[in-house]
Amino acid sequence: MRLLSFRLIVSLIVGITLVSLAFSYNEVRVEKRGLRKDLEHRAEVLAESLAGNIEPRLEKESQRQLQRIVEQFGNREHLDGVAVYDTHGTLLAVTPGLKQLITEQPPVVAQAVATNHGSGQFVHLAGKPFHIYAVPLQQHDAVVGGLAIVHDASYINLQSARIWRETFLRTLVQVFLIALITLLIVRWSIVGPIAKAAQWMKALRTGKGSLGTPTPDLDLLRPLAREVETFAASLVAARSAAETEAQLREAAETVWTAERLSVHVRSRLGDSRLVVVSNREPYSHIHKGKSLEVVVPPSGLVTALEPILRACDGTWVAHGSGDGDQETVDRRDCLRVPPDDPRYTLRRVWLSKEQEEGYYFGFANEGLWPLCHIAHTRPIFRASDWEHYRAVNQKFADAVLEEMADFEQPMLLAQDYHFALLPRLVKQKRPDARVAIFWHIPWPNPEAFGICPWQRELVNGLLGADLVGFHIQAHCNNFLETVDRTLESRIDWEHFTVTREDRRTVVKPFPISVDFREASPPREESAYVERVNLLRELGVSAEFLGVGVDRVDYTKGILERFLAIEHFLDKHPMYQGKFAFIQIGAPSRTHIKRYHDLLGEVEAEADRINWRFQHDSWRPIVLLQRQHSHQEIQRFYRAADLCLVTSLHDGMNLVAKEFLAAREDEQGVLILSGFTGAARELRDALIVNPYDIGQTAEAIRLALELPSEERRDRMQRMRKVVKENNVYRWAGNLIAELCDVRVEPEHLEAGAGYD
Repeated sequence: MRLLSFRLIVSLIVGITLVSLAFSYNEVRVEKRGLRKDLEHRAEVLAESLAGNIEPRLEKESQRQLQRIVEQFGNREHLDGVAVYDTHGTLLAVTPGLKQLITEQPPVVAQAVATNHGSGQFVHLAGKPFHIYAVPLQQHDAVVGGLAIVHDASYINLQSARIWRETFLRTLVQVFLIALITLLIVRWSIVGPIAKAAQWMKALRTGKGSLGTPTPDLDLLRPLAREVETFAASLVAARSAAETEAQLREAAETVWTAERLSVHVRSRLGDSRLVVVSNREPYSHIHKGKSLEVVVPPSGLVTALEPILRACDGTWVAHGSGDGDQETVDRRDCLRVPPDDPRYTLRRVWLSKEQEEGYYFGFANEGLWPLCHIAHTRPIFRASDWEHYRAVNQKFADAVLEEMADFEQPMLLAQDYHFALLPRLVKQKRPDARVAIFWHIPWPNPEAFGICPWQRELVNGLLGADLVGFHIQAHCNNFLETVDRTLESRIDWEHFTVTREDRRTVVKPFPISVDFREASPPREESAYVERVNLLRELGVSAEFLGVGVDRVDYTKGILERFLAIEHFLDKHPMYQGKFAFIQIGAPSRTHIKRYHDLLGEVEAEADRINWRFQHDSWRPIVLLQRQHSHQEIQRFYRAADLCLVTSLHDGMNLVAKEFLAAREDEQGVLILSGFTGAARELRDALIVNPYDIGQTAEAIRLALELPSEERRDRMQRMRKVVKENNVYRWAGNLIAELCDVRVEPEHLEAGAGYD
C-alpha cells in the first residue's frame, strides 16, 4: 500500500508539474505578445505625435533648437530616447542617452525613409533588448528625413520572468496540497476500507467473524468487493460444511448437506448430462426503473436442485417470465448462472400470452390443480387449453432435446404437473436417456382423475418416464390404480412398477423437505423480544400468538381456519383479548376468477370476525396480504406459540417443516391437517380434520395449554425428522434412483400378459 501511495503521489507531482508548465508557457507567450503589441502601439502614437512637432521646424529651426525639442520627449516610461536623421542618414538630433547605443543610422529608419511608411523592429543593443520604431519626416509631400523612437524592452522579459516565478511557486503549493489531499483520500477511501476488509476476512478465516457483519465499504473497488464477498461466503460455507460433517461423523449421523449432495451427484452422474425442467425459473431478470435486477424466487425447488446442477454443470430449462429475461440470454436463449458465480446453464423458453394463458393458467391451474386437490372446487377443462398444454410441452421437449444433442445417455428430471406429456415426447426421440418426473401435488383416486377428458394422454405421457415420483405412498397407489383402469399395462404391485410397450416405469415416494440449516438462521434476539417487536410493528397487543403462512389458495383451508379461531374464542372467552392470529396470505393467480373471489372472501371473513371480537388495540386476526421474504417469515415462525396448517388437501406442505426448522428454542406447537403429506412424517403435531371446526378450535386450546416439557419433547422429535429427511436427502435419493435405471428396454417374461 505504501508503494501504491508513493506511485500515486509521484505520478500526481509529475503530471501536475507538466500541466502547469504547459499552461504557464502558453500564459507567458500570450502575456509577452500583449506587452510587445502594447509597446509597438505606444511607439507608433508617440512617433506620429513627435513627427508632427518636428516636421514644421525642420527647415526653420537650427540643429540646436531641434535637439531641444527632441530632449523634451526623453523622459517617458520605458522610452530610452529619440533620434532624427536626414535622408542621407546623418544624425540631426538625438537624446543624450542614445549616443552611446546608436552610432549609425538603424536599418529600420532607412526602411521607413525608403518606403515612406512607419516600421518597427526589436533589436539588441549592448546586450539589452530594445524596440525601435521609425517614421518618415515629410515637407511638401517629400521625405526629408526619418525619426527613430527607441524604447527599452527589457521590462517585457522581466514580466515574463515574474510570471514563470509565480507559476513555479503556485505549482509548488498546489503539488503539496494535492499530494496531502491525495494521501488523505487514499487512506480514507482505499487504505482504510481495505484494512477493514482484511480484518473482516481474517476474522472469518480464524472463525471469529460471520457474514452477518456488514461488508466493508469498498465502493471505489466494487469488482474487488464483489469477489471478496463471494470468497468470504465460500469460505464460511466451506467451514460450516466441514464443521457439520465433523459433527455428523462424531455423532455417527447421516444428515445430508448441499456439499454431500454435490459429491454424491458427481460420483453417480459421471459424465452424464443432467437437464432439469420446471415452469418457474431459478433466476429471472426484471426492470426496476432504469436498471435490470436479478430476482431469485422463494422456492424450495431451487434450494434442492441447484447443488445438483452446480456439481455436474447441468442445464435448467424453464419459462422465461421476467420482463428483462430476453435481454440477458445469448443466441441460444441461454445464460450462465448464478450471476455472481456461474456454475450451470439456464435455458429459457419463451411463451406467448395465449400459450401462457392456456397452458399455465388454463389447463394446469384451472384443470389439473383442482382435479388433483380434492378441495371441492370444480375443475374446468377447455379443448383450447389442452391444445396449448400439448404445444408448450412439445416446445419444452424440443429445448430439452437440443440441450441433450451432444451427449450420450443424458438424464432428465422434470418437475410437476405442468409437464405430464414431456417424458414420452423426450423418450421417443432419445430412448437412451434416463427420464424422471416428480409430481409435487397429490394424485387423486381413479374415480376423481377420470373426470379429465384427456386422462389417457396424461397417464401415457407420464409412463414415458423411467421414474415417476410422488410425495407419499398413497399418491403412488392412486397413480398405479389410475394406470390400471386407464391403459393396457402390467403392474408389479410388489415392486411398484408399470410395464407398457416393453418399457418399465418405477413409481416411488420421495417426500420433499426443506434446508434445515437455512431455515434456522442464528437468532439475534429472544423469542419474547421478537414477539413484542412484531406486535408493536403490527399495532396489536396480545399475550398468545398464532401464525399461518400460505398462498391464498382454496386448497389451504384459510376460511376453515378463521372459523376455527372464531369457535375457539366463543368456546374459551378467557382468551379474548389475549390470543391473536397472524395470517400471511400471499395473493396468487389473481386473474383466475376462483382465486380473485377467494381473496375477497378471506378478507371479508377476517373483517367479520374482527368486528365481532376486537376492542381497544386487540383484534383476533391480522391479515397480511402481500409477498413476504424468507427472512421476514422466519420472525413470525420464531415468535409464534403455534402454527396452523389446515390444508384441505396438500401433496406435502413445506410450511409445516419450515416452522419446525425455525424453532431452535424447541418451543411452539404445530397444528397440522391430516390431509397433507407432511402428516405422515410429523406424528407429534396435533393432527386435525380442517373440516371439523370444533376439533381445530380444541387443538388451538390444547396447543396453548400444553406443558412446556411436552411441547419441547414433541418439537425435538419432529425437528429430528425434518433434519434427517431434509431437501438434500430428497434430491439425493431421487438422483440415485434415476441413475440406477437401466436404459435398455425391459423385455417381458415369456408367456406373461398384461394385468
